[in-house]
Amino acid sequence: MWSARMTVVMLAAFLGVAGGCQNSLKDENAALRRQNQELMARNSDLQRALSAAPDPSQLQAKQNEIAQLEARIRELEAQLRKPDPGGTSEPGIEGIQTSYDRRKGEMTVHLPSDILFEPGSAQIKPSARSTLDKVAAALRRDYAGKRIRVEGHTDSDPIVKSRDKWIDNLDLSLNRAAAVSRYLASKGVDFRTITTAGFGDARPKATKAASRRVEIIVVVG
Repeated sequence: MWSARMTVVMLAAFLGVAGGCQNSLKDENAALRRQNQELMARNSDLQRALSAAPDPSQLQAKQNEIAQLEARIRELEAQLRKPDPGGTSEPGIEGIQTSYDRRKGEMTVHLPSDILFEPGSAQIKPSARSTLDKVAAALRRDYAGKRIRVEGHTDSDPIVKSRDKWIDNLDLSLNRAAAVSRYLASKGVDFRTITTAGFGDARPKATKAASRRVEIIVVVG
């Protein structure tokens, strides 16, 4: 006869396997995100090198490397968007690099400043508008009414020359975050749900390129 004790044992074994699978999937996703962030940082470095008028003999090689990096980034983002077979898929925005903190219930959209702005500027590049348009559309469609924090960050290099006369990195980071907040609002995101902050170089990442960023944090939980 099937006893209650056997049922408990079988259930515990099942939960142990399920928990192990979920932990493995979480670790795999975390590794993919780290790899994606490293590739995006390398891509930003190459873009900056190109904008600095490199040696013409190196131009084609850098362009080829950028194309390969962008293809790999798209591949990684596609992997991160795959549904979780256990039904625990995380919030995200298709085609945009995001991460999710389940404990805090927060989704973070990662936007490298080198993609959004010229060095020392807080004016959004025309080439970055399509990315922000995609973010704004997702916020309106999938996260309407959710609280949003737009946070600006810089690297630790002091501001030496800037046509906008920023006081320091804190000033630059705040104005960049404000530019993104205004852009989202201009695209229909409820401005009353947005909080804007700048942290300068107080929250660095592993590299200077990765440290220069704007993060959009959505409280989804």
